[in-house]
Amino acid sequence: MILYHTSNIEIQNPDLLHSRSKLDFGKGFYLTPLRIQAEKYGERFLRRGIKAMLNIFSLDDERENCTYKVFNSYDGEWLDFVMACRKGLPHVTFDIIEGGIADDQVFNTVDLYFSGIYTREQALNQLQYTKPNRQICITSQYVLDKYLHFQSSKQL
Repeated sequence: MILYHTSNIEIQNPDLLHSRSKLDFGKGFYLTPLRIQAEKYGERFLRRGIKAMLNIFSLDDERENCTYKVFNSYDGEWLDFVMACRKGLPHVTFDIIEGGIADDQVFNTVDLYFSGIYTREQALNQLQYTKPNRQICITSQYVLDKYLHFQSSKQL
């Protein structure tokens, strides 16, 4: 599988030490299978006058001893998981997590829920009409080292 990660630098050997915590799926290295999504994310760097690099990786299809979680929609399970991760609360961990991203469109709803303005039901009702973008978060350095392979990079 080909995956993309946008940064301000080329990243040939990703590591978790440089990963931020309290993101959608917790601390990890975030990628997307959607090139257009990665290129659009690069526009955030460019608007601030910072160069944007599209890093291209391949992820082995066969992965032994690896836990994998897929969220297929913005549902209650996804919402609870993102809330726990963003708040730094204890949660079930996986080596690889795939699911929708809380981008600008989704974040407003999630933020209203986190702040108590929306109930869980109101947030889920709002999210059900949103088609998820895809993100893959690798939370295991072992998986990064063994199964993720740098292919190339391109300045955007």
